[in-house]
Amino acid sequence: MQAPRFIAYEQAYLDFTIMESSKTMKLPGSFYKPLTIGSPAPYRELPVTLERMIHFVPPHIEKMRAKVPDLINTVDVVLGNLEDAIPADHKQAARDGFITLAKGNEFAATGLWTRINCLNSPWVLDDITEIVGEVGDKLDVIMLPKVEGIWDIHYLDQLLAQLEARHGISRPILIHAILETAEGVKNVEDIAAASPRMHGMSLGPADLAASRGMKTTRVGGGHPAYGVLADMAGDKPRSFSQQDLWHYTVAKMVDACAANGIKAFYGPFGDFSDPVACEAQFRNAFLQGCHGAWSLHPTQIGIAKQVFSPDIDEVRFAARILEAMPDGTGAVMIDGKMQDDATWKQAKVIVDLARLVAAKDPELADAYGV
Repeated sequence: MQAPRFIAYEQAYLDFTIMESSKTMKLPGSFYKPLTIGSPAPYRELPVTLERMIHFVPPHIEKMRAKVPDLINTVDVVLGNLEDAIPADHKQAARDGFITLAKGNEFAATGLWTRINCLNSPWVLDDITEIVGEVGDKLDVIMLPKVEGIWDIHYLDQLLAQLEARHGISRPILIHAILETAEGVKNVEDIAAASPRMHGMSLGPADLAASRGMKTTRVGGGHPAYGVLADMAGDKPRSFSQQDLWHYTVAKMVDACAANGIKAFYGPFGDFSDPVACEAQFRNAFLQGCHGAWSLHPTQIGIAKQVFSPDIDEVRFAARILEAMPDGTGAVMIDGKMQDDATWKQAKVIVDLARLVAAKDPELADAYGV
């Protein structure tokens, strides 16, 4: 029989969850107020940063931590992973290792993130309190796994505000949600609007596949059995075109993020032996509006850098559109193609991204001409 105290706690949590799930966001007048006395004011606009690849590091392995100084100059984001792929008996070592690598390096324009354990795990509270207490002044983003609704974001939002106030942290630590359950995808629009602390979202295809009951063991990418068969045409062979398992979910995530001014990312691609398929999956995500992807292996860093940096010819053509239409109005013909205010907006997206890339990668700055 459960203790009365536990039953009361369980009922209180259930009531809280029901109450929170009935709302999409706070009242406008309170949305940007600090949640705790002494915590930093929330951002009204996200910092402008380049995040083509979020590179995962297992921080419990010393030889991997030793590579971080070189990684800082190679990747856009260094992420210390505490969740999946870290054995249960190494959780404490991973947390301590992340604190060590954060203290031992200066990250400059490279982002420092951590993926904590999920909220229903026994490790998560120590992940948050110890890391924020020790290196919260260096930490840019906390990646939160298995987000299912706004209640998950609100919990972490409030706790971070309390810890920021306690430890005198001057800028807010952002939250990045991973969509990896069916309920999370269902609630994606509410999650995107849950807090000004929201940085963005990533697709977690493996856990999402399990949550949905999808019949695949692949971590991201396509499946040879998922596709469209051509119509019958007499006795002619019927062609089969493989389709993208994740197209709908990525598009739904991108729309929710774009509508709320936050960023969408593709998550992991697990087959390290197939860089061509990895590039194809990353490129699909890039074209749909994702800002970057996870890199789980060093070979994926270059793929993400290539895919999520705009094409040189595209940048130069986009720059010509902006030059021909300085105020973004009217219509002009360039190389026989009509350009108007809609294509001007498309061109500006490409040129703005090119400027970010050029600032990080000098070899592309000359090529882009921006």
